[in-house]
Amino acid sequence: MIHQYKLNGYNIVIDVYSGSVHVVDEVAYDAIEMFETASREEIIDALLQKYASREDVTREELIECLNDIQSLKDDGKLFTPDLYKDYAFDFKARYTNVKALCLHVAHTCNLNCEYCFASQGKYHGERAIMSFEVGKRALEFLIENSGNHVNLEVDFFGGEPLMNWDVVKQLVAYARQREKETGKKFRFTLTTNGVLVDDDVIEFANREMHNVVLSLDGRKEIHDEFRVDYNGKGSYDKIVPKFQKFVKARGDQGYYVRGTFTHRNPDFTKDLFHMADLGFTQLSMEPVVCAPGDPYALTDEDIKIILNEYEILACEMIKRRKEGRPFTFYHYMLDLSHGPCIYKRVSGCGSGTEYMAVTPWGDLYPCHQFVGEEKYRLGSVFEGVTNPDVRDEFKMCNVYARPECADCWAKMYCSGGCAANAYHATGNILGVYEAGCELFKKRMECAIMVKADEAQAQ
Repeated sequence: MIHQYKLNGYNIVIDVYSGSVHVVDEVAYDAIEMFETASREEIIDALLQKYASREDVTREELIECLNDIQSLKDDGKLFTPDLYKDYAFDFKARYTNVKALCLHVAHTCNLNCEYCFASQGKYHGERAIMSFEVGKRALEFLIENSGNHVNLEVDFFGGEPLMNWDVVKQLVAYARQREKETGKKFRFTLTTNGVLVDDDVIEFANREMHNVVLSLDGRKEIHDEFRVDYNGKGSYDKIVPKFQKFVKARGDQGYYVRGTFTHRNPDFTKDLFHMADLGFTQLSMEPVVCAPGDPYALTDEDIKIILNEYEILACEMIKRRKEGRPFTFYHYMLDLSHGPCIYKRVSGCGSGTEYMAVTPWGDLYPCHQFVGEEKYRLGSVFEGVTNPDVRDEFKMCNVYARPECADCWAKMYCSGGCAANAYHATGNILGVYEAGCELFKKRMECAIMVKADEAQAQ
């Protein structure tokens, strides 16, 4: 299977199953498009007619072009068959080890964001904070169930985790102690809305956190519309100086300034560019997760705007890179040379199997977006996985489990998509969130074009 598209002056051909990406001229682009459905003579005649005004398009040149295409096919870089669909991927029978936890150290928040999928941090339940004892047991659960994995990941999440900051620091200290005793290595991530960021948070996080995620929705008027405190006051003026100080002190360590766009701002690139102009260079912007009837939900008309916005973003990233002021966008970060192994390309993020979320009470869920969905409770850090049927259901989340993915060129990039998005859109974790698919495919086209431009510049 191949996918061809034109973007920003580039003619791009993707070979789906080999992962090869080809940037070609117009003649080769057309020849590849016809290669599997027409004879060589039919292709030559058609292209001679189409490019009759071009002196460089001759029969001899076209024969050489077709020979090059055939060589790429013979080398497994074009028109590669699906070598994996007939493999005995017995996902349900596989043994899985846990290698990452999302610790919900605070089911409470000091902001009252209307669009919050977690119901202002409460996850449709009671406000609560995680005790050190529960958190310590969660770390032990991870160690005990990690098998041969040496590198383990822990995300401090909420609600707002800084509302339980002392416990976060205690858990990091405990994990560092256990590293020496077990040979495991912990990498921590902190996600915060910034309200409680101070010098202690900055110093500790920059010493101990492998990554930090800082929540900012962009322009002041956009951010302050939804990200408000319980008195209805926007948080932009309070958090932006703190984030700028945080990032400056962080140096070359990983971080993301992450926003959410809604029906209010489908022109979200204006917000991304605003964040870049504030000095933030590692950016992410996600579509809102909400019920279709919510006033801030994305509409079909919004989706059309957003698709174009992704192209605007890609072109602006190229422009700013050439001007010496680059920034990265999370969804455009691809490694086309050394990407995920085929197993990860097929099986996806590992939610419910390799990755789990832990509530303040120690309950286990497949990921943070399933917390509060009682039927998806896996067990607890005290008892282990007591509902293996749920784990087995998530083991089957793979690109071949969804018939709708069979003919999709992007399936080896998305691995079948997000189980949580599928569930909230269709009621089934093996369903397909169609709007999400459309956005994902556009992001991949843009990301690959950006990579093509980078390669051309080298």
